[in-house]
Order: sequence, then C-alpha cells, then structure tokens
Amino acid sequence: MTAADETHGTPPPAVPPRPTVPPPAAAPPAEPAVLGWLRTPRPDADLGVWRYGYRPRADLDPDRPPMRRLVGGALLSALGAWMLWSFFWAGYFNPYALWPLDAMAPDDQEGFVVATYIYYALIAGGLVVGAARLGHWPALVRRIVEPLRESARAQAQAAPRPAADPVQWPEVRAAGAPEAADRLAADARAGRMTDVDAARITHAWNTARASGTAAVQQFAAAVSQAGASAYPHPSGAHDVPQRATAHDLLTRQVRIGTAADQERTPHRRRGAGVALSPALLGTSLLAVGPSGSGKTRRVVRPVAESMCLQALAGQAAVVAVGSASADRGPADAYDVVVRLGRDGQKDGADLDLYGGTTDPDEAASILAEGLVGDLGQTQRATAALRQTLDPFRVAHDRFPTVPELRELLDGDPEATGALRTTLKAREDAAGRAALREMDGRARQAERSGDVAELLADRLGLLDRPAFAGRFDPTGRTRQVSLRAIDRPLRVRIDLPDRGHTEASRILARLILAQFTECATARTDRSLFACLVLDDAAHTITAESLRGLQRLRSANAGAVLTLRSLEDVPEALRSGLLGAVGCRMALSGVTTWDGAPFADTWGKEWVESRDVTDRQIVAEGAGQKASHLARQLITGKPVTAQAVTVRHVERERWSASDLASIQAGHAVLSVLSVTGESAPPILVTLR
Repeated sequence: MTAADETHGTPPPAVPPRPTVPPPAAAPPAEPAVLGWLRTPRPDADLGVWRYGYRPRADLDPDRPPMRRLVGGALLSALGAWMLWSFFWAGYFNPYALWPLDAMAPDDQEGFVVATYIYYALIAGGLVVGAARLGHWPALVRRIVEPLRESARAQAQAAPRPAADPVQWPEVRAAGAPEAADRLAADARAGRMTDVDAARITHAWNTARASGTAAVQQFAAAVSQAGASAYPHPSGAHDVPQRATAHDLLTRQVRIGTAADQERTPHRRRGAGVALSPALLGTSLLAVGPSGSGKTRRVVRPVAESMCLQALAGQAAVVAVGSASADRGPADAYDVVVRLGRDGQKDGADLDLYGGTTDPDEAASILAEGLVGDLGQTQRATAALRQTLDPFRVAHDRFPTVPELRELLDGDPEATGALRTTLKAREDAAGRAALREMDGRARQAERSGDVAELLADRLGLLDRPAFAGRFDPTGRTRQVSLRAIDRPLRVRIDLPDRGHTEASRILARLILAQFTECATARTDRSLFACLVLDDAAHTITAESLRGLQRLRSANAGAVLTLRSLEDVPEALRSGLLGAVGCRMALSGVTTWDGAPFADTWGKEWVESRDVTDRQIVAEGAGQKASHLARQLITGKPVTAQAVTVRHVERERWSASDLASIQAGHAVLSVLSVTGESAPPILVTLR
C-alpha cells in the first residue's frame, strides 16, 4: 500500500482478470432495404400480375403424367425386375436361361468364371433397362430434378451483374452524368433513399431524357447537388404513415391478393400475386360486395395509398371520397382533408361547389348533375341554374352561396328585387343580357312543374346547420377545387356519416361530375388522376357514365364501390359494367347481382368429358380370380370406362358461382388502357 493509500485510507483498485475468450466480433451493419428493392427482378408478366420478384411458371403439358402415376409405375417396374432377378438367381429358369452361357463360355475354369460374371451382369443390366423403360424412370428423375434446376436458375437471375447493377443507376451514368449517378448510389447505400425517392428520381429522369439534352443537364445538376432529395414533393414528405399493403413504385403496382390455385385460373397465373396499376385503373374499376366483404379494406385503402405514394413520386393526383369512418388511410397521408357536415370542423378546408370554374354554363351543368342527376332532369336543371347563376355573377363577380342560390330559385321577392336593382345600375350590355336571363327565369317559374322548386328543395339539404359556413365562394374560406388535379395533390373528402344520407349522395354526385369534367379538361395530362369513391350508391347517372368513358383517354380513372347493383337504376346497370374496364365481384353478392357480371364476362369453349362405367363380367376361373383379387384390393367391382369428349360453351362465371364465393375472395377481370384484357379469375384478398 502506498503512502497516499495510507493517508486516504482507500484500498488499491482490483485488477480484472484477463479474459480467456475473445470478445464477439461486431455484427456488420445491415444493408439498406432499398438496395434489395432496386435489385429485385421485375420480369414481364400477364396483365394484372404482381411483377416484383415474379417467377413465371412453366407451361402445363397436357400429356404430362401425374407424379403419382410416375412413382407407382417406377415402383411396380422395379418390383417386377427384382422378382425376375430372384427367379433367375434361384434357378427357376434353368436350363433354358443358361444355354447361351454354356454355348459361348470357354472351357478353362478361369475363363468360365469371368464369362459367368459378364453374363449375369448383362442379365441384370437388361432387367434394369427394361424396368426403366417400362416404369418411365427418366421422366421421374426429370420431374424430381426440375424444381431444383428452376430454383437454381432463379437464384442466378437474382444475382445482380456489376455492370448493370440498378443501384449504380447505369442509364444515368451512360447518358453522361456520372456525378449524378455516383451521388444517387451513395445515398442509396447510406440509407438516405426510400423507394418513393427512387421512383421520383426515376420519373424525373425519364421526363428529362424525353425532353432533350438541356433537360438532362439540368437533371444532372439538380441530382448532383441534392441527391435523393431532388425534385421534392411540395409537402416535403418521403412516405405515407402506416402502409397497409405491398407497393412497388417502379412498376406503379399495388398488390391486392393472390390468384387462387384452381381449375378456372390459367396455369401460369395460379399462385401469382394480383396487382392494380394506373395502366388498369385508367379504364376505371367497379367493386360490388355487401358490407364486410372487404371493399374498403382490401380495395379502397390499398388503391388510395398507392395513389398517395405515386403522388409523392410526382406521378399521380388522387381524390379519395367516402364517409368519415371509412378507412382511406390516416389524415397525415394527404395534403388536404375536407370534412363536410361535421360540427366543430368549420376551420378546415372547404369544397368549391362550382368546381373552380368561372363559366356560368359549366357551373350550372356540374351543379345540376349533383343536385338532380339521379332524377334524369339534368338538362332542365342546367337551364334554370344558368338563368340564375349568370345574372348573379354579372352583378357580384362571384357565384352565390347556398342560401343565396336557394332564395333565388325559390323566387324570393326581396332577393330577386335586389339582384335586379344591382343589374339595372350597371347600364351596360352585360347587365342588360343578365336582366333578360332573369326575365326568362321568371317566365319559366310561372309554369307548372318548374324544376327550380326541386332544385331549391335539394339545395335545402345543404343549407342546414351542419353545413353552415361551407361552400362559401366569397373567399372567406380555403376552398379546394378539383381543377388542382393537374398537380401531384392528395385530397381526402369526408362525407357526413349519419343523418345526412341524401346530402352525402348529392355531394358524391357533385364530386364525381367535377372530377370527370376537370380531368378531361386538363391541358397537361402527364399525371394520372384517380378518383376513389367509396360507396357510389345513387351516384351513377347517364351523364356520369359518359364522363367515366371519357376518363380513359385523359390519363385518369375512377374506383367505385357498391354494396349492390340495386343502388344503380336498372336501365344503367349494363351500361355501368360496360363503361368500366375492371370489374370485381366480392363474396356475398347475390344471384341478382351476379347475373349482370355473368352476362358481361360472357362464355367460353371448354372440353367436357362424360365418363360411363360398365361392369365387366368375368369368364373363366382365372379371370374370376383376378377380378376377385382386384375387388379385394380396391374395394370396388371391376369396371370398364367409356369416355366421351365434347366441346361445349359455358359461362366463365355463372350467377350461382358468384353467389357461392368464399369469404375473403373475389372474382376480378381487368382491362388495360391499350385494350389488353384478362379473363375473370378468383382472387384471395387476404
């Protein structure tokens, strides 16, 4: 003990023992997930097949014997060869089996032994060769080795080639921008890149490459400076919270299920993933199924989430509409959330009742479709609204609020008098034309059955305390116009849950009319515009069907769900199924709902086999004994089968078949914007 220790009275520090086992080596850092995502192969596949990591199945050989028959034949042939060899070895075939040996063997003892071994080897080899040919042993070996070869071949495909590693961005590098490619590769390896970033940069690169050399140089400069953060979304977000399903943003696909392994599913598609993409949604999708069948959770939520992700990648704009309780993803996944008819939510974004237009004719057409489109009086309502909106806009340079429009349609003397006074004070051509419109409206109001009374009644559903302060065109609220879908915008509109059913239907029809009008009127159609309308009951009209058909050529599409086709007028049901390219019937549909689907999907030629069993009467003691032995083994009498093969026309899916779909399943057919189609298949949505 040192003097210092004696002074302070502290013992010397203990020396730890020397470790006998070296410390464990530090685990290598985990590779960012985006690297494996970029390197995963995406081979070409049939329409609607999930391409991410897809491995095509080999074509089905109709003459290929089943595995059970191959194994049974191999065992029987091996057993027969072993029995023959046993009989031969035991001498049951002597002296006839040995006369070739006696005739050709040499006389000396040593030569005779060698010849005997050779002769027995030839006999054994002949039995093996004969058994292999009779039992199809080579086919059995190929059947066993084939899956191993396919697995090994797929793992070769999975290994990236250094020269074409997607992480190195070879196309950018080959175009003369190595600095940008190095920056992107470094960000990916450092974990600073997400799949949304990769998709956004890829989209920006494709756009720049198609625009020319100057755009490529601008792309290289922007990426070299900002890396994976270049070309950001206006919100600054790089992902959506709480992803609910699998997405592949390079192919723009969202996986919704798996093709069932059953007879009606084409062999190449059995067990493959089923996915939707803008190439399919551009023809619009209709999903029909009762409550609890999975429309919202398995179709609406994945599609809305996919469109939100593609909007962050600068490739799409989405408007998701439904009740406030419907699951369309969290509010943080959207740029704008419009909550209509909810008390205490007056300070949020508002909906532009007139679709963002300044043209009274266009505003009247859209508003008439929303108010009375379900009654088939759109043309008359459009004329009445035009005669009302045009004078008001001339007088006040804006469209009226809901209470103001309702008063004018009701013919309120004070409201109409004030409007006339304002117009007369203008003393110009526009004012005089507006006064003539008001005179025409007054003459129409004097006739019986004037549609203005119906319009006022429907507007009264929106002129209630729950909607107070909404749809205000005076500029006091932040209104959302669907004309903004020419930008990568994510909009969620919540309709009233309870107590305002008719108002919700009016608003849904209005939004559908605004979307079809705004999507087709875009000058820049580079973004895919998608409307996701959960519960489209009582929104399908003759005018909306024409609008849906125009979306296909405008790089836009709609996803509509219905509890039943009975929510659509009977005269429009076949037109609705013809207007959409993708059709889905979920579990729980009735035969009444299934019949229109069956008619739309049509029929196909199939091979029908009629098998007739005929009992064979044994003749003779040997045949009777053989039949008795077979009956004891199989438990069935010995019969002969007569097979009749015919080609008959059969419905792809009948109404009864659709009504018997198991829970968690759906039958889906898809059509692409280029005209390619895929037959309806059973999909497991779980």
